[in-house]
Amino acid sequence: MFKDRTEAGRLLAKILAKYKNEEVVVFALPRGGVVVGHEVAKSLKSPLEIIVTRKIGHPGNPEYAICVVDEKGLLLCNEKEAGSVNQGWLQEEILRERKEAGRRIALYRGKRKPEKIEDKIAIIVDDGIATGFTMRLAVRSIKIQNPKKIIVAVPVAPLDSKRSIYNEGADEVIVLEPPEDFKGAVGAHYMQFKQVDDDEVISLLRENN
Repeated sequence: MFKDRTEAGRLLAKILAKYKNEEVVVFALPRGGVVVGHEVAKSLKSPLEIIVTRKIGHPGNPEYAICVVDEKGLLLCNEKEAGSVNQGWLQEEILRERKEAGRRIALYRGKRKPEKIEDKIAIIVDDGIATGFTMRLAVRSIKIQNPKKIIVAVPVAPLDSKRSIYNEGADEVIVLEPPEDFKGAVGAHYMQFKQVDDDEVISLLRENN
């Protein structure tokens, strides 16, 4: 159990200290992941970047994600579930969420140019992983930019999600709490798990860059 995201980030930073003298870019998944990533980037004296993905929920159960998309249009779907819904509706949702991902990238990054990561170590951080859907797309989006190595570092994740992230192409997956102890929800592993707003994300990104 972690006190909050800041504590979890500091604990991850200790494990990642071996990369302190390497060329590293830390990528965080907003919003909660940015609080964790801030601590890692600060410790490694590395730039802090963001990966924004958007989920498309099933029309009958919006909380159940059937696809996830980023601002470039990179897409990952549960093929069985995505194939069972109206395809016209699905394409409209994908386009809408892709635009929203782009809007959020622009909001968070401002006029700053994205970090180049070719031949550098990419460390992807979030406050935890549940299904692994979002993190799998994040790994995929980094992989096509030819980094030297991809490390996924999170406080909590279940075992099957950890395996799926390795299968997606991560070179190393660091999980602080034993995956077999996953409580079914990321927030259940924190004493304080408050909502993180856009202003806090922007402020933390500015601090690190």
